[in-house]
Amino acid sequence: MEETAIAAKPKQWVAWVRESWRDMLLEMKKVTWPGRVEVVNTTLVVLVATIIFAVYLWGCDQAFFWLTTSLFKYFGAGS
Repeated sequence: MEETAIAAKPKQWVAWVRESWRDMLLEMKKVTWPGRVEVVNTTLVVLVATIIFAVYLWGCDQAFFWLTTSLFKYFGAGS
C-alpha cells in the first residue's frame, strides 16, 4: 500500500502543476492591462511625488541641522 502511495505522488504533483498552470493562464486572460497613457500618467505622478517628498525631507534635514548646531553653540558644546 505504501509503495503505490509513493509512486502516485509524482503523478499527483504533475497533475497539480498542470492544473495550476491552466488556472494561472485563465486568470491572466481576465486581467485588464493599463494603456500607454495610463502608465505614463501614473509614472509622472510617482516621479512628482518623489521629488516633492525629497525636497520636503531635505528641508527638514536642513532645519534640524541648523537647530542642533544652534543649540550646541548656545550651550557651549559646538566646535
